[in-house]
Amino acid sequence: MNPDYSRAIPAAWQQMSRVFTALGDEHRQRILLTFERGERLNVSQIAEVSTLSRPAVSHHLKILREAGVLSSEKIGKEIFFWVNKDFLAETFDNVRDYLDAHL
Repeated sequence: MNPDYSRAIPAAWQQMSRVFTALGDEHRQRILLTFERGERLNVSQIAEVSTLSRPAVSHHLKILREAGVLSSEKIGKEIFFWVNKDFLAETFDNVRDYLDAHL
């Protein structure tokens, strides 16, 4: 056991925490699973297949985007979202690296 419970959380883990918090919600997991490889979707497209209202979908998309799980681009009046696969892979690699090195 490491007795230094008060040690600082590594900087890489601070962002990682936001990812896991964002992915901890079932609705956000379902939104993430809506995307197919390389696909970009807007709020309306996601709301069509969701049981949530458009404002609720927008709220969850905002959380996913702020955590880095999704990226977005505004084209005209629409905002399109896609899975930030590279960032997620890096985040999960950080977890795996820690496990390999310390546990």
